[in-house]
Amino acid sequence: MFAGLDSFSVQLPDFVRTTTFRWTASAFVVCIVLFSAFVYWEAADYILAKTDAALTEESLAIAGDPADRQLNAIDDRLSEDPRRIKLAGLFGSDGHRIVGNLESLPHGLKIDASVQNATTVRIDQNSPKELTVRAIARRLPNGNVLVIARNIDELKELAELVARSLILGLPFALGLGLMIGMVLSVRAQKRVAEFNTLVRRIVAGDLRQRLPTQGLDHPFDKLAEIANGMLDEIEAVVQEMAGVGNEIAHDLRTPLTRVRLGLERGRANAKTPEEYQAVTDRAIGGVDQALTIITTLLRIADIEYGGRLGGLDNVALADIVREVGDLYEPIAEDKHITLHVASGDDATVRGDRDLLLEAVANLVDNALKFTPAGGCVELALIHGENESIVRVTDSGPGIRENEREAVMRRFYRSDKSRNSSGFGLGLSLVSAIVKLHGFRLTLATGPGCVAEIACALSSV
Repeated sequence: MFAGLDSFSVQLPDFVRTTTFRWTASAFVVCIVLFSAFVYWEAADYILAKTDAALTEESLAIAGDPADRQLNAIDDRLSEDPRRIKLAGLFGSDGHRIVGNLESLPHGLKIDASVQNATTVRIDQNSPKELTVRAIARRLPNGNVLVIARNIDELKELAELVARSLILGLPFALGLGLMIGMVLSVRAQKRVAEFNTLVRRIVAGDLRQRLPTQGLDHPFDKLAEIANGMLDEIEAVVQEMAGVGNEIAHDLRTPLTRVRLGLERGRANAKTPEEYQAVTDRAIGGVDQALTIITTLLRIADIEYGGRLGGLDNVALADIVREVGDLYEPIAEDKHITLHVASGDDATVRGDRDLLLEAVANLVDNALKFTPAGGCVELALIHGENESIVRVTDSGPGIRENEREAVMRRFYRSDKSRNSSGFGLGLSLVSAIVKLHGFRLTLATGPGCVAEIACALSSV
């Protein structure tokens, strides 16, 4: 019998189970309770202060009257009390009551002090009644004691009024809190469901989708902006990788086709071991060319998408400039090119020494490749504003303005470089290394190429 009770269990709506709904409703109810308590304490404090001020002022006024008028003043005070909340009494020096509606001098009431709480007994036409009052006592010049008091049952009535208001208003406040929580929760759920739908489309491969924003300073909008920025980067990377794949297929097809044709012709035409050896050597050269392309591409991909600096350390740029100059000086002499090296700036940067050395070496190699015999290449380290600049200048044909961005792409080769060796990957590798370090690579256009790597100086 009890096993079937599970089927009758109430399934709460989704928005009720959300954190937004629970916290909003709870916070609203707590605020109502705290506000009611604040109203009560402020009202009680205000009434108490006003009561004390009135008692003090009245006691001073009666105490300042002549002795024969004090009795009339007390009688007048008590007669003007339809709510029966005023109390007063004049007592002799021995404590006996002279006039008033107080049975006796309140026990423990300090004389000539500020207004205090006291317990006393009221006597009048009704039966005596013990009350808790606010009272002040003053000793008069003739030795009598004047007591002025006021019933503070009004404070209790105020507390009861606030409690009744809270009891009556709490259901409405709770209902309003639940309604506000429901609205906020449903709105949040709607945004989450919308995000979830778009994310599923993105996961399915539609990288053109973007999360919507409402133009408000809202956490959902901030999250959407961050996600959209990430999607922009992912889409760019995917497109670039797709382009790289096409470029790899295109550039590897030529050397591999050349190897295959060479092998076919060698098989058909080679007659002697020497001829077979020559065919094999040419095939090995073609395969090495393809392997070089693949290795360089993997190197660029590892730098660009790996995002890690291996040997992060303080690097002296002057040492790198001198080392690259020593490495390429013999090559420049063989090509009858003058290589000037100036490493006067003593700068230290934070980075991977091997990668920076490779970047500078690629720039010098590129400059020597496109500088004709009799030309000049200069490798210099100069000081900039809060940075050091590695500058490579050559007297070659230079880069046209419309090629400034294109030369950074993989496999790009301008018309001027069609007859030179290489695969069009050198500047791509340099760009990847510079970007990984957070440095800046610039290329000047016009006759003679000027390439600069601006390196932020190390603070260590």
